[in-house]
Amino acid sequence: MKFRKQRIPLNALVGILIVGAVALAAVLSQFWTPHDPLRINFGSRLRPPGGSYLLGTDEFGRDEFSRLMAGASTSVWISLLTVSFSIVAGSIVGVLTGFLRGWTDRIVMAFNNALLAFPGLLLALGLLAVVGANEYGIILALGLAYTPSVTRIVRGTVLSLREKEFIESSRVLGNSELYTMFRHVLPNCTAPLTVLATSMFGWVILAESALSFLGLGVPPPAPTWGNMLSSARPFMAQASHLSILPGLCIALTLLGINLLGDAVRDWLDPRMKGVQ
Repeated sequence: MKFRKQRIPLNALVGILIVGAVALAAVLSQFWTPHDPLRINFGSRLRPPGGSYLLGTDEFGRDEFSRLMAGASTSVWISLLTVSFSIVAGSIVGVLTGFLRGWTDRIVMAFNNALLAFPGLLLALGLLAVVGANEYGIILALGLAYTPSVTRIVRGTVLSLREKEFIESSRVLGNSELYTMFRHVLPNCTAPLTVLATSMFGWVILAESALSFLGLGVPPPAPTWGNMLSSARPFMAQASHLSILPGLCIALTLLGINLLGDAVRDWLDPRMKGVQ
């Protein structure tokens, strides 16, 4: 019996390598960094890359490499919590509205569609004005901003499943509506939710960086890629590495997430099975 060797797609391989490197830096920064990312040393300010400071120093003499590692940890932590919040909340609302229908569905989806009319970043800005600019305020604001997208995807999937034969069989067996929803319907939403979650991870990193760049993210001196970009603006001519390096980290991370998301979508889509 011959086994066919599975070739890993190039986009999946590159995406795994980039995302894995970012995740490794985020985890490693919790235990070790080359220098203290918060330690100020005016005698070493604005040093170019090289020597004991591999990627140079910022305007306060802080090690840029250590701060990029700490910024990766902040971005990954915020993205994980935000995506988890949105997926859980959106899935519960989407399953309930799609399965029960009626006035509940009409009222909730009218409110959901009203939220979808606002860009996610604009909605997050409004929510941050209420909850305050801090790490958990960003998670709550971005989580609420992206929950309507999850709700809409899950509801659409549930609507296509609620009349299937296995749902009718569950009802005939005497299972409650709640049991049927979360035992038989919700697990069948895993594929679209997985693809959406990978995309949302990139959206959140970009949104968090934008909010931090505007001064509405994690407050200094805690490093994030967004506030590092913001603080580097006055020194673009004098120390260009301060703006290039955080921007490069954001761009590469988004590239890796998008490539990995494409690979996951192709893997979960039955129509792509014979195309590889």
